Amino acid sequence: MRIVSLLPSATEILYALGLGNSVVGVTHECDFPFEAARKPALIKPRVDPHAPPAEIDRQVRELVGRGESIYAVDADLLASLKPDLIVTQDLCHVCAASPDDLATALSRFQRPPQILTLTPHSLDDVWQDIVRVGQATNTSTQAEALTATLKQRAERIEIGAAQAVHRPRVLCLEWLEPLYVAGHWVPEMVSIAGGEDVLGKQCDPSFTVTAEKIAKSNAEIILIMLCGYNAARNASEFSVIKLPEAWSQLPALRNRKIFAVDSNSYFSRPGPRLADGLEILAHLIHPNLFAGELPAGAYAKL
Repeated sequence: MRIVSLLPSATEILYALGLGNSVVGVTHECDFPFEAARKPALIKPRVDPHAPPAEIDRQVRELVGRGESIYAVDADLLASLKPDLIVTQDLCHVCAASPDDLATALSRFQRPPQILTLTPHSLDDVWQDIVRVGQATNTSTQAEALTATLKQRAERIEIGAAQAVHRPRVLCLEWLEPLYVAGHWVPEMVSIAGGEDVLGKQCDPSFTVTAEKIAKSNAEIILIMLCGYNAARNASEFSVIKLPEAWSQLPALRNRKIFAVDSNSYFSRPGPRLADGLEILAHLIHPNLFAGELPAGAYAKL
């Protein structure tokens, strides 16, 4: 089977199921595992990923306002790869290519490939998507085993966090200019790890909030998890913004409980490494209960 993955999380799922050799095309963002980055990239962004957050937001809004996609699909390359299966998503048209982006490219196929669209909103949706990928690729046994392991890891975190006498108020910022709080599976992850997400809503998309609302959140821990950025870049972006004076009264600032996390690896992508994200959250929220070793570069204290 020849498989094209149009989102990084699907690429990670495919490799986790032992299908790396079957993957013939990926996106410009598919960087895990390392071998995936060597595959032909079919998708390129129409925005500058290296621009400051405010400029990226402006470019995205401009393209969307004109009814244009923020991704370019290399139709010629896609046709030459002759995939049997294309895995894409319809969750966030800012995060990855959607089925709409494929329409023109697929019109030249005499026999269009199978399209598998993933649209997860919760951790259970993510685990079920792994099963769906397994079913579509004849690797159901591996998919069932992988999801069982991921669920067990999540359950261990939840059981351990239940021992905490206090559930800290956690603020998860997915973007800084403008201010966005993380949604979908992130508030659920915070809850499993023994915290209370003060503004995010489980299973709902991320959304903008005002600085005033954050000032009133009484957040005890702030996580900087800009979508698609690693811990170092998140720390860098946070260091250059001017914090509102009203934020100085937040317990998180007074007690220096602000962390930049590797959201690109462990929070933004709905794939197997969300289980690692749970373990990172548990360590940051309850370090006395979860003192195990974390992946290098998982977070930075600000």
